[in-house]
Amino acid sequence: MKNIIIKKASLADIAQLQKIGRETFSETFSESNSAENMKKYLEEGFSISKLSEELSNEHAAFYFAMRDNQVIGYLKINLGASQTELQDSHSLEIERIYVLAAYHGHKVGQLLFEKAMDIAHEKEVDYVWLGVWEENPRAIRFYLKNGFIEFDKHIFVLGDDRQTDIMMRKKIN
Repeated sequence: MKNIIIKKASLADIAQLQKIGRETFSETFSESNSAENMKKYLEEGFSISKLSEELSNEHAAFYFAMRDNQVIGYLKINLGASQTELQDSHSLEIERIYVLAAYHGHKVGQLLFEKAMDIAHEKEVDYVWLGVWEENPRAIRFYLKNGFIEFDKHIFVLGDDRQTDIMMRKKIN
């Protein structure tokens, strides 16, 4: 897709981040989860205080995919101790890549993924890893297509529902 700009988000962008975060998470997972669990996760996971803390973390970063000055997707990466699980100083975690449903199939996710890989190369990490819900075949296919392999599983809690994420990684040459 043409005319898409990838821009690093800052604290000044917190309202846009909250909006795109809630909207894309809801679009992706509402059909497969209870309204109560979604409401709780959206309120807690995308609260201004939590996003402010994440945006202020020097080992984490958010990037927006922008088209016509509108945020249409975003990426969150973590390095070192800010990683959600492995916390390996030789790795980079892709915690989130989300794109508005209206832009699925337009390579927006691929552009965000390529930004993460550029940072991985720049930081000279050994591998990139992530967790993806086992019931999200679209995302699993995306990561397999991009060279990731499954290496473990972990539990992700959405509201009061314990869900299994497939952990995947890609070695950096």
